[in-house]
Amino acid sequence: MSSEQRGLAFLAAVYLGGLVFGFGLAISGMARPEVVLDFLQFDDFGLIFVMGGAAVVTAVVFAVATRYFDRAPITAREYTRRVKAFDRNVVVGGAIFGVGWGLSGICPGAAYASFGVGNYPILWAIAGMFLGAYAQGLVRTRIGSTNTTETTTH
Repeated sequence: MSSEQRGLAFLAAVYLGGLVFGFGLAISGMARPEVVLDFLQFDDFGLIFVMGGAAVVTAVVFAVATRYFDRAPITAREYTRRVKAFDRNVVVGGAIFGVGWGLSGICPGAAYASFGVGNYPILWAIAGMFLGAYAQGLVRTRIGSTNTTETTTH
């Protein structure tokens, strides 16, 4: 489904979701890297409660929505379960993400919220996230083209 077909309701829901997400991160204090670093050093366990609370609310919404609706209200897509294989990429990607999280004290969503509350130096971390994702895309493209070359030659 293209973005033109999704329409205004979809965009409004995305913006509203982002607004609520950012507001929640800011009000909970999780948009401040020092709070996240305190969690990673086992000094403050507030992040567990914020993440746990968010997971519970999300689980309830999904349970209710999939029980009473056969399709997503805004996109009209059928509810399906996405099963992701637990493979080497999940482990390696998670480890690299964890190192970046530990070094910067912030994860992607919280980085944007942190910028929103006036933490302008966080732009360095956001730029690093974009560069890291871009570098991964380049590596994946090169590995993909190498694998394609090997399979077509043999």
